[in-house]
Amino acid sequence: MMTKRQKPELLIPAGSLEVLKTAVIFGADAVYIGGEAFGLRAKAKNFSPEEMAEGIAFAHARGVKVYVTANILAHNSDLEAARAYFRELRDMKPERCDALIISDPGMFTLAREIWPEAEIHISTQANNTNYRTYLFWHGLGAKRVVAARELSLEEIRQIRKAIPAEMEIECFVHGSMCISYSGRCLLSNYFTGRDANHGACTHPCRWRYAVVEETRPGEYMPVYENERGTFLFNSRDLCMVEHIPELVQAGIDSLKVEGRMKTALYAAAVTRTYRRAIDDYFSSEDLYQAHMNWYREEIAKCTYRQYSTGFFFGKPDENNQIYDNSTYVNEYIYLGTVEEIQAGRIRIRQRNKFFAGEEIEVMRPNGENGAAFVKAMYNEAGEAIDSCPHAGQTVWLELSSQAGKYDLLRKKGTR
Repeated sequence: MMTKRQKPELLIPAGSLEVLKTAVIFGADAVYIGGEAFGLRAKAKNFSPEEMAEGIAFAHARGVKVYVTANILAHNSDLEAARAYFRELRDMKPERCDALIISDPGMFTLAREIWPEAEIHISTQANNTNYRTYLFWHGLGAKRVVAARELSLEEIRQIRKAIPAEMEIECFVHGSMCISYSGRCLLSNYFTGRDANHGACTHPCRWRYAVVEETRPGEYMPVYENERGTFLFNSRDLCMVEHIPELVQAGIDSLKVEGRMKTALYAAAVTRTYRRAIDDYFSSEDLYQAHMNWYREEIAKCTYRQYSTGFFFGKPDENNQIYDNSTYVNEYIYLGTVEEIQAGRIRIRQRNKFFAGEEIEVMRPNGENGAAFVKAMYNEAGEAIDSCPHAGQTVWLELSSQAGKYDLLRKKGTR
């Protein structure tokens, strides 16, 4: 057996301040976020400068790093605003982000010019498929390169052997898979005018398509969206929680989760599961194997499509696609996060409707799940209520069992 490498970083996405705090509390080593511009998730809530400062301070106080995305494929009209944005990130007080995630060479040179001491990570959008590409970016001063999602573990092992030891490899190990090469997609722009490479993807890979009858022999048959068709491009989600040993031995330094559009419940479930799996493996391979059923059960409690291992063990085939639907499996419903505790009551902002008298589950950062009944529910005025029907409504709860600050509340949903 090979000697174990250093424990890899667990890197979690955060599309809002709430999700960032959840990821930190539930075990992330680092989080990646987007500002109000230049990231590839324009529809995420993203972070204002004030929220970014608060999130960075929250993470740093707990020993967690924060990386900021600026990974669009830039046009001429983006460059001056990007220059100002890098200045803003450079001058943040009292703390700055720990690294910038960039894919475009022009954006890279701007960042180096404006903030030369910044640590830069090269996004998967740059199509990093071979060790010469890694050496190229290393020569320009990049600290880390995110592997193209199309690489196998064997190819990653070869890259690890060919690059300097101080250069880091980051790989996506969990989350949605894109049908286009390393996420560089033209479909959205073609169909809707919204540019995926500027963060405005409409996800045409999840649409239903149908093939039109041939009108002339030998002509290509056009494909269009239709209620009778197939989900031609709809990939399964990636999940590598059962393969932590292989990821570690391949020489990967950072295990990255996809999902800056996802909820705090998703962040909590995925972070907690991978945190325990990584820690178990580095404690004992026997312990890791003994807890395998727990990892499988817990990772299935977050929103997902159906899981696969992507390209890690060879090129996917038709079994890695989902042709009959594009819906998620939702085994559990997110109710809210405990924000405050007073006199035996807890305060949450409601995320989905539930009722007094219902049985719910308290999800704790330490891996425990506790059943609880909602004994009573109150509105902000202290009046007893039977349910919380309004999205984002602040409610106070009395539960049959204890819940701590930052614990998540969820309830069983339907598949």
